[in-house]
Amino acid sequence: MNKLKDLLEEDIKPNLEEEYVGDFEKAEYLQTLLTNSSTQDGPTHDDHYIMLRKYFMGNKKTKTYLPDYVIKSRDLGQFWQFIKYKLPTYAERRQYIWNSFNNLLEFLEEEVELPFTEIIDSKLMVFDSEHVLEYWKTAIERKENDPEGAITLSRTLMESVLKHILDERGVSYKANADLHEIYKAVTNELNLSPEQHDITIFKQILGGCSSIVNGLGNLRNKHGDAHGKEKVTYYKPSSRHAELAVNLSGSMCLFLIQTFQHVKER
Repeated sequence: MNKLKDLLEEDIKPNLEEEYVGDFEKAEYLQTLLTNSSTQDGPTHDDHYIMLRKYFMGNKKTKTYLPDYVIKSRDLGQFWQFIKYKLPTYAERRQYIWNSFNNLLEFLEEEVELPFTEIIDSKLMVFDSEHVLEYWKTAIERKENDPEGAITLSRTLMESVLKHILDERGVSYKANADLHEIYKAVTNELNLSPEQHDITIFKQILGGCSSIVNGLGNLRNKHGDAHGKEKVTYYKPSSRHAELAVNLSGSMCLFLIQTFQHVKER
């Protein structure tokens, strides 16, 4: 259920900064604002329209899916001047708006299939490192059409986050250190090594995290695009393998970043 739409129907102005407000809900809310404006039936908030238009136009991917009339209408007043001459009846206007939002909503539905995408985006931003965030976004983009590239980027993302944490903590590491070595140094710094805990379940979970990192390193070496392939033993990874790598890398990076911030604040 879209909480933004529910609030709007109750004539309560929603808060776009709430944690539950994802891009899909924002797009549905934008569609509702336009529908209400075109039918003169229901509350509208011009400031929210302006904010949402700017938000989706500021992203290269979502801008390409925005209806042309949204791009051209800087506020709801301009949209009204367009729609009242475009179609004569309320029913036609509703259908026109719903149809024109299909591409954007379908695109955002596919985006939210990846767990914690928006949370990971926000957490990576605190590193103030453009290349780290770019690795994550590009890995997501490539997982369908370029599985090998996505797998390589998943490993690169993990390595970049680990090195950033060590740099922030002032811990040195070898230039040619492999992923497992870097991860072990980070776990020692953040108290995430299984050996640092006595409770069995924690040791098992943290041991599993170590296995994930090792797996990402090995998957990239064997099935990424960073090395030459052996003619007999090489198997081309599919999009599901790439999605697994991206999901694992993103979830692990989120866990490491949250732990790093907790330790830093403490």
